[in-house]
Amino acid sequence: MNLDRPVTPDPYTLLPALPAFTVTSDDVTDGAPLKDDQVAAHGNTSPQLSWSGAPEGTQSYVVTCFDPDAPTPSGFWHWVLVDLPANVTSLDLGAAAQPLPGGAFHVRNDGGEQGFMGAAPPEGDQVHRYFFAVHAVGAETLGVTSDVSPAVVSFNLAFKAVGRAVLHGTYQH
Repeated sequence: MNLDRPVTPDPYTLLPALPAFTVTSDDVTDGAPLKDDQVAAHGNTSPQLSWSGAPEGTQSYVVTCFDPDAPTPSGFWHWVLVDLPANVTSLDLGAAAQPLPGGAFHVRNDGGEQGFMGAAPPEGDQVHRYFFAVHAVGAETLGVTSDVSPAVVSFNLAFKAVGRAVLHGTYQH
C-alpha cells in the first residue's frame, strides 16, 4: 500500500480565530518528537498539560489530541476530554486513566476507547503531528454526552469555544 500523500495543514489555522492562551507540558515539546510515554506501543499515557491565561468568561474546558496526518479522510482523534471544570488548569501525566474532576468525561476516541490513545501511525508513513489543544468553553458544559463522536464535540466547540491553546508533538514509526 502506498501512503504517499500531501502533508495536511495545521487544522487550527483553518478554524475561525479565537483568543489564544498558553498551554505547556512536561511531556510534549512543541514541534518535537513525542516521548515514548505518548506512543501507543510503549507507554500509551496521556501527557501532563498545564494552561493559563484563558479568556474571561471561560466556564469549562475541552482537551483534545488530534492527528491530521492519519491516512483517513478526517484525521484521527486520540483524546477527547469534555466538561473539565474551569478551576482545573492542569492535568497530570496519565490523567486520562484516572478519575476525572467534577463532571468531566471522555468521548470515545477514533480507536473506540474512552480515554487517551497514544501515537500509532502506520509503519513507514510520513511524520505525524499530534495537536494537543485546550479549548476554553463559555458554558459550564458543552452539551454533549459520552456516546457522541469527536466530530460532534468539534461541531459544538465551533459555537461554544471562547479561546484555544495548542501545542503539538510529532512521531514517525
